Amino acid sequence: MSRSPETPLLDQVPTPDELRQLKPEQLRQLSDELRAEMIDAVSVSGGHLGSGLGVVELTVAIHYVFNTPDDKLVWDVGHQCYPHKIITGRRDRIRTLRQGGGLSGFTKRAESEYDPFGAAHSSTSISAALGFAIANKLNDRPGRGIAVIGDGAMSAGMAYEAMNNAAQAGNRLVVILNDNDMSIAPPVGGLSAYLARMVSSSEYLGLRSLASRAVKKMSRRMHEAIGKAEEYTRGMVTGGTLFEELGFYYVGPIDGHNLDHLIPVLENVRDTSEGPVLIHVVTTKGKGYKYAEESADKYHGVPKFDVITGEKKKGAAGPPAYQNVFGDTLAKLAETDKRICAITAAMPSGTGVDRFAKAHPERSFDVGIAEQHGVTFAAGLAAQGMRPFAAIYSTFLQRAYDQVVHDVAIQNLPVRFAIDRAGLVGADGCTHAGSFDITYLATLPNMVVMAAADEAELVHMTYTAAEYDDGPIAFRYPRGSGIGVPLPDVPEKLEIGKGRVVREGSKVAILSLGARLEEARKAADTLEAKGLSTTVADMRFAKPLDEDLIARLMREHEVVITIEEGAVGGLGAHVLTYASDEGLTDSGLKVRTMRLPDAFQDQDSPDKQYEEAGLTAPHIVETVLKALKHNSATVEGVEEATA
Repeated sequence: MSRSPETPLLDQVPTPDELRQLKPEQLRQLSDELRAEMIDAVSVSGGHLGSGLGVVELTVAIHYVFNTPDDKLVWDVGHQCYPHKIITGRRDRIRTLRQGGGLSGFTKRAESEYDPFGAAHSSTSISAALGFAIANKLNDRPGRGIAVIGDGAMSAGMAYEAMNNAAQAGNRLVVILNDNDMSIAPPVGGLSAYLARMVSSSEYLGLRSLASRAVKKMSRRMHEAIGKAEEYTRGMVTGGTLFEELGFYYVGPIDGHNLDHLIPVLENVRDTSEGPVLIHVVTTKGKGYKYAEESADKYHGVPKFDVITGEKKKGAAGPPAYQNVFGDTLAKLAETDKRICAITAAMPSGTGVDRFAKAHPERSFDVGIAEQHGVTFAAGLAAQGMRPFAAIYSTFLQRAYDQVVHDVAIQNLPVRFAIDRAGLVGADGCTHAGSFDITYLATLPNMVVMAAADEAELVHMTYTAAEYDDGPIAFRYPRGSGIGVPLPDVPEKLEIGKGRVVREGSKVAILSLGARLEEARKAADTLEAKGLSTTVADMRFAKPLDEDLIARLMREHEVVITIEEGAVGGLGAHVLTYASDEGLTDSGLKVRTMRLPDAFQDQDSPDKQYEEAGLTAPHIVETVLKALKHNSATVEGVEEATA
């Protein structure tokens, strides 16, 4: 097809169909343009930068060689998918990334046929791609399953579970290991690239197959000796012995930025009858943008920034971030308590464990993307008398729920769960929202569940957890900065299962759990202005409940509202169950529960998300007034108050 030399190639290839019409020598220019477009887009929207820059050439090569979307391409985690989105028909929306109504920061089935599987959490790609491959094989349809998985994601057991089950897929499954930290192999050059092309070629594979058939006719001892010779020879050159043992034909390592190396290897793999195949590519995180290359960790996820200077656009300085309050508090407590240790699952800075690690490196453990192992590891530490804190995002802790139940709760081991990113999280959307931890933890026997209303409360709860040795205890706190309350010089050990009244009234009682407390205070101000005397209680604990406080407030008030940043089944459900069991609602008391909706909310600013969820001060006021209007004894008073 005819192309104007003046028009950028990226303008001429809106989808992979057009991309596949290019000549191989044009792909370098296209990759350079794609990289520049991604840098400019993320500078406007913010988002994950370094990982996407590292796979620009790989993205181009995959779509050039394979027949997407018939060949199903699954990106693990999804941080790497921005270049993929640009060349699969979404370039015109790429500057809406992670914004309300815009593109998701991860792959999403509803967005495009080129996103066959949604991804945000790690290490799921091989399992999903295997499913696509087997389905096509069973239905005699063409099409492969292609998984692109990072070396960090390969630390999770699920990746190996999938690989162990992959033999049935045959040549329908291709796994591309994107090694951007050189954690598996050293830098590679022309020799290893040549070897990779050689061992992926049809000539080599055919010779290997012929030799294999010949060897089978030899004695068992000779057969074993020859097999070991090839295994060890190829293992020394390529490091592929582990993957071969799992049933994969290993190719690599190869330079993931060299299209002259990538294209032939991918074409050989595409055309082979062998399989499944694992291709090991080595890339540089942040490739092509010096600021991201020089500081890969800081440019993994970025706010808006200046492309020329690399300077990030930050807002005015404000209160400390919750994770830093936790990390600093725990580090200080560990100065005098040598039993305290901290565990993170590949999120040291996101959880504040990096701050603890600087002070106590020997008691800080990053287990990689392996939450299941992290929880049971913490259980083992607790069983041996240590005081472990498992600092894990709410949404990631879901993956270790079986371990929380069996290895911690049933054995009543004093593991401390510091649950970050509780509630709605903004731009990361529903995959990262901490919506369910209150429900899935408060239902467990032996478990204590707390929620911090502000950063000062987080200090108290961290200390309380450190001092609690009677069983497992969890405390949750939101993403982002605190509300600006002073941090205590000396933390307070909270009484387990006891809340606090922060405002006393007589007609309406608001029972708040966690960071909606400020909205509850605002609602109380509005209700007071309407003549409705309002009590506000910070419950602190979802389990055990402060039953004495709940009973008193239900006896003394006409309307009781519960509010929490969690799904149904949390504080509200437990309060209703207790009230029902004790007959506290028999007198006509109006009880209403406010919680997250029964829906997965898309990305937006946290304020807009909570507005959509109906968990703001005006929503609390509206809920109270509606409840009162159902009580004939107070209808007239409410109407007068709201006039």
